[in-house]
Amino acid sequence: MKSYFNKIRSLVKREGAARYLRITLVCFGLSVIVTRIFLQATGFPQIGTADTHIAHLLFGGLLLFIASLLPLLFANRWVFTFSAVLSGTGVGLFIDEVGKFISRTNDYFLPEAMPIIYAFFLLTLLLYLQIKRPPPQDTRADLYRAFDSFQEVLDYDLETQELSALVKRLKRVQSQSENPSLAALAAALLNYLETDARVVPEYQGFFERLALRASELESRLFTNRLLKILLIVSLLAFGIYSFFDLVSAFWAFVSPAYLVKLVETLISEGRIVNDASVSWFLFRLLLQGIVGVLIIVASVFIAVGREKKAINFAYFGLLASLTTVNLLVFYFDQFKAIYTTLGQLVVLLLVVAYRRRVFFPSK
Repeated sequence: MKSYFNKIRSLVKREGAARYLRITLVCFGLSVIVTRIFLQATGFPQIGTADTHIAHLLFGGLLLFIASLLPLLFANRWVFTFSAVLSGTGVGLFIDEVGKFISRTNDYFLPEAMPIIYAFFLLTLLLYLQIKRPPPQDTRADLYRAFDSFQEVLDYDLETQELSALVKRLKRVQSQSENPSLAALAAALLNYLETDARVVPEYQGFFERLALRASELESRLFTNRLLKILLIVSLLAFGIYSFFDLVSAFWAFVSPAYLVKLVETLISEGRIVNDASVSWFLFRLLLQGIVGVLIIVASVFIAVGREKKAINFAYFGLLASLTTVNLLVFYFDQFKAIYTTLGQLVVLLLVVAYRRRVFFPSK
């Protein structure tokens, strides 16, 4: 009998892991944004009676439970996509109410809540960027992913591109000499694919078709000149908007009267609750202002034809804002920060599109 200690326990990344995590990430972000906007637009309605309240956290927990059960009960590959949608939506609904469970007053609007949600989202994004990297090639991992792909063979859903990737993996296993038995297994699987595998035409799902049409629309409507103008205008607008925060921070440091007026306004709006909040708010203005300067410089560089430096400045400024500054922005402006973050993402997409057009025109 084989000893437990001889078993291999090292983890192997699942075929399509990056795609599943990307779906989870998108559903996570959308569920938080849609929930917050819906609640604000409808005046924060409640489901329940005078004595009970069914929080949307419970619906999130239910979706998470279903998402965890599906891959345990069913072996079909499509289950992972469905589970990714449910898990992303569920965790968004669940974590949206984190403020109620880290405060003594059960405060949904606790200032710390949105930075925690945003930080959790960024950590998940960081995980996605790591998972997205090509996995190291080894015989065991190749066979794991090959067996995973064979589900498409059994379901008669194997597309040409999937067949090519599957054959490539099996040929790597077949060519290795460390384990002749696995090489023979790979050869048998290749023989089956060559004789009995059914290949179906490549299928484009709704999101694939949507992405393709969006790409075609972008190429047709947005010429390089128009895209450049849009990028300059959007960067300049965002940079000036952020630069005013630097002016406010500077004026607060040199003018005690302005600082007192600013603090009184923030207290009346409930955006600061103690002395430390004032310091953090001024620090936020300072950081946003620095980002604004970088973005303004980027827009000027693009206007004068120095695209490479402009892209670097824009990337650094936008990523710094999205990953660092927004943690403080969400603390002080929970709902407003959602819209500014979405705006920053749109500008970042413009930067990415312009970078692809200028530096990688063949891709």
